[in-house]
Amino acid sequence: MDKAILITYDKEDAINEAKGLCEAAGYEVVHIIQENYLQKPKYGISLGILEKLQEIADKIRPDVIVFDEILKPSQNYNLATELQREILDREGLILEIFESRASSAESKLQVKLAQLRYEMVRAKEKVRLANMGEQPGFMGIGKFEVDVYYNDIKHRMQTVKKKLLKAGKQRELHRQGRKRMGFTTISLAGYTSAGKTTLFNKTTGETRTQSNELFTTLSTTTRRIIINQEPALIADTVGFISKLPAYMIDAFKSTLEELTYSDIIILVIDISDSQLELKKKFASCMRTLDELGVKKEKIIFALNKLDLIKEDQINYKRELLNLVENEKVVLVSSKTGENIKQLKELIQNTIINQNPYKYKKNEMEGVVDKFGN
Repeated sequence: MDKAILITYDKEDAINEAKGLCEAAGYEVVHIIQENYLQKPKYGISLGILEKLQEIADKIRPDVIVFDEILKPSQNYNLATELQREILDREGLILEIFESRASSAESKLQVKLAQLRYEMVRAKEKVRLANMGEQPGFMGIGKFEVDVYYNDIKHRMQTVKKKLLKAGKQRELHRQGRKRMGFTTISLAGYTSAGKTTLFNKTTGETRTQSNELFTTLSTTTRRIIINQEPALIADTVGFISKLPAYMIDAFKSTLEELTYSDIIILVIDISDSQLELKKKFASCMRTLDELGVKKEKIIFALNKLDLIKEDQINYKRELLNLVENEKVVLVSSKTGENIKQLKELIQNTIINQNPYKYKKNEMEGVVDKFGN
């Protein structure tokens, strides 16, 4: 495993998440520098911290220095020039994880699009540096003419977009087919590593890969389950994360759009998280769902990992999330299966409330059949 020095914020939740991202990308964090502010103009950090970092890097000799913030291309270049080491910012780190986890053809295309957009944002700066006589080799190019380099990225992006558009149309046909057949569609959403895939496995009997690592799931998998004696479809989707740039969300639009078209969203929340992490992750999830245009009345809140929390903490954490009086909340353990039955009952009641005429009609038809009229 490659060694990394991590520069992150001086907050427990930020440190834990940044370390998790590093590990998911295959880096062993051998030293952490904690700062309150990581947005200084030239290097992201102060000159004093840069000098300290130089000493530590010379001693430890890491393979990479991970900067837990989005760096401007000039900041990345300045750091790499001073430290003579590869600098990986938060976006670059997430893209490395995406690339290693992508398994389906569509998710690989989505990752490629995100990588190209990341590269395009930096293209002009790379070319400017190259034209000044600099050699930003750590950024992956030598001296390219701006139009050749920039247009090459644009051309590749257009090719990937066309392929994704084709995949999106295919997905739309599947959705129309499900609608014609009267299937209720359910999607699992939530912060990465909240336990969505484990819950998916528990409700469907599947054996999808599950892990505490971030971004285990990058492509949508849909399976059939029985709710209220009728078939429904449940989908596992890519996890959310804080400070995920808009272009990355947009790249995974064809996967995430399943949430927009679903009848019910089960928002999986890791209730065993610390208060700070719980609030941050919950806010991030709700913000992402809002940006995707998901209606709040569609959401069921599954407070997961009940087996890892003491009973006296439950109500307090529900209060933190303002979910005490919300009727669409269920406490579950996707690991032990506790309260999965209650979750299915809540799904059933939500389906009935969404389609009162349909189920009233079914009840009346049942009465007619019973009396033979």
